[in-house]
Amino acid sequence: MANTYTQLYIQIVFSVKGREQMIPKQHKDDVYKYITGVIQQRKHKLLAINGMPDHVHIFIGLHPNQSLSNLVEETKTAATKYIKKQSWMKYDFSWQRGFGAFSYSRSQIDRVVKYIANQEEHHKKRTFKEEYLDMLQKFEVEYDERYVFDFFD
Repeated sequence: MANTYTQLYIQIVFSVKGREQMIPKQHKDDVYKYITGVIQQRKHKLLAINGMPDHVHIFIGLHPNQSLSNLVEETKTAATKYIKKQSWMKYDFSWQRGFGAFSYSRSQIDRVVKYIANQEEHHKKRTFKEEYLDMLQKFEVEYDERYVFDFFD
């Protein structure tokens, strides 16, 4: 086959280390714009990005030239450097190790985009921990709850 053709839609979820509330609401758009640039520079198609002060959801069309793990590592590293350089960041910032990634069909794009856009509403009713564990269960991902997050509860 002469060319590579793919249709891969992935929702990526990762958390601030210890689930600390470290992404200020007034600066989240700047952080998301920066992350968007990182993803687009690597030829992935950003479909949605949003989150809360302690985590982020990113929905992409994955380009086949880069592995998902490398994309997430590069995105988290670049975003960490960006956030640490900002005058509003008074504390040491880092993302928690690891991430969640969930695949979707083309017919589910609108639903996932709306879900990500409405993060603030979702989290009025349930915590990030509840949301994330529910996603793992719905996607039938095997996990040991003791090792999912470094919770500071």
